Amino acid sequence: MINALKALFEIVPTDSAEDQEQQLLLAACALLVETARADFTQDAQEEEALAQLLVTTLDVDPSDVRKLIKQASARVDESISLYEFTRTINDYYCAQQKLSLVKAMWVVAYADGNLDKYEEHLIRQVAELTYVPHKNYIRAKLEARDGAA
Repeated sequence: MINALKALFEIVPTDSAEDQEQQLLLAACALLVETARADFTQDAQEEEALAQLLVTTLDVDPSDVRKLIKQASARVDESISLYEFTRTINDYYCAQQKLSLVKAMWVVAYADGNLDKYEEHLIRQVAELTYVPHKNYIRAKLEARDGAA
C-alpha cells in the first residue's frame, strides 16, 4: 500500500536526453516565431533572421531549420500562453543561455527595421518569465539594435 502511494508521487523520467534537447529547441524556436509574429506581420527579413539565429545561436543543423520552424509555428498556433515555452527554458537553460535567447528575440524584432510595441512587450514578458535581470534585458536590446543599424 505504501509503495503504491509512493509510486503516485515519484517522478519517472520519460524523455531521453535527445527528446529533452528537441523539446528545448522547439521551445526556444517557438519564442522566436512568436517574436516574428508579435507585430502581426511576419516578413522575409524576420524569417531570415530567425533561421540564421537557429543555426548560429542554437546550433541547429541548417538542413533541419525549416522543419523546426514549421513544428514551432504549429506549437505556437496551439498554445494559449508563453508558460509552456518559458517553463522549458527555465528548466534547462542557465542564465547566460536565457540572456542569449532574449538577445536573439531582439534581433528578430529589429530584423525588419521597425521595433513594434507588441514585439517589445513580448520580449519583456519572456525576460521576466525567465528571470533575466532588467539591466541585461536592456543591454541585449541595445546590442541587437546597434547590430541591426
